[in-house]
Amino acid sequence: MGLNKNRGLSTLMGDVGEVYSRELGLDKNQVSLIEISKITPNPFQPRKTFDEIALNELANSIKEHGLIQPIIVLKKNDSFILVAGERRLRATQILGEENILAFVSDSDESKLRELALIENIQRENLNPIELANSYKDLIEVYNITQENLAELIHKSRTQITNTLRLLNLDSKTQELIASGKISQGHAKVLVGLDKEDEKVLVDSILGQKLSVRDTERLVQKVKNKENTEDVEFESSMQNLKQILNKIGFMCKNNKKELTIHLDNIDKIKKLTEILNKI
Repeated sequence: MGLNKNRGLSTLMGDVGEVYSRELGLDKNQVSLIEISKITPNPFQPRKTFDEIALNELANSIKEHGLIQPIIVLKKNDSFILVAGERRLRATQILGEENILAFVSDSDESKLRELALIENIQRENLNPIELANSYKDLIEVYNITQENLAELIHKSRTQITNTLRLLNLDSKTQELIASGKISQGHAKVLVGLDKEDEKVLVDSILGQKLSVRDTERLVQKVKNKENTEDVEFESSMQNLKQILNKIGFMCKNNKKELTIHLDNIDKIKKLTEILNKI
C-alpha cells in the first residue's frame, strides 16, 4: 500500500523533515554510515537536471562544514534506495567519498513516489517542466483538482494552470525550458501556438536573444495573421460552396474541408468536364 490517500494530500504538506519522520518511521537519533556504491536513485525522482555549479558549491560546503543533514534511504536487502538528498549524495561523490551519513528506514517502497514529489515541490528546487510533471502526477495520484492542489501548496489556481500548460509545448521546447535556455516567461507566451509557429519562434528567441516582451509582440503578430487568414479562408470556402450549389452540386464544409456529394454518373461527368477546362 502507498500513502493513505483517504487521509488526503494535506497530511504530507507540512515540514518536509517531519513528514519523512512520520511516514517512514525514522529515528532521528540513529544515523548510519553507509557505502555510496550500495545506493540506487529513487526511480520516482521528478528532478532530472542538476546544476553543476551549485553541486560543486555544495561539495565545497560539505568539505568545509561536513554533511549537516544526512540523506534518507530505504533498506532493500543488502542495498539502499535513495529517498531524499540526491544533491547531497552527488556532492559527496564529487569529493571522492566512499561513504555517507544516512537515516535508514525499513519502510516499503510504495511511498517513494509521493515523498519524492512532496519533497521537491516543498523545497521548490525543480525547473518549470519538472514542476509541471510533479503537479500532474500529484493530481493523478490523489485524484484531486487543480483548485485542490492550489489550496494545498499555497499557489494560485492560475499559477498551477499556467505551469501545467507548459506540458502542451513540443518536447524539444520543454527540453530547452528545463535546461534554462528558454525562460518560463518565454514559454508561457508560446503555449497555444501550432507546432510550426512554436518552432519558428523558439528559433527566433534563441538566435536573436528575444526578450519576453519582444516574443509577446511576435506571438501577437502570428495570431493576428492566423485570424485574418481564417476569415479569408472561410469567406472563400462559402463562395465556392455557393457556386457549386448553383450548378447542381450538393456540398457541405467542415472547418477546412469541403465535401461534394456525387450521387450519380452525370454529376461525376459534369464535374470532370469542369475540372478538365481548368
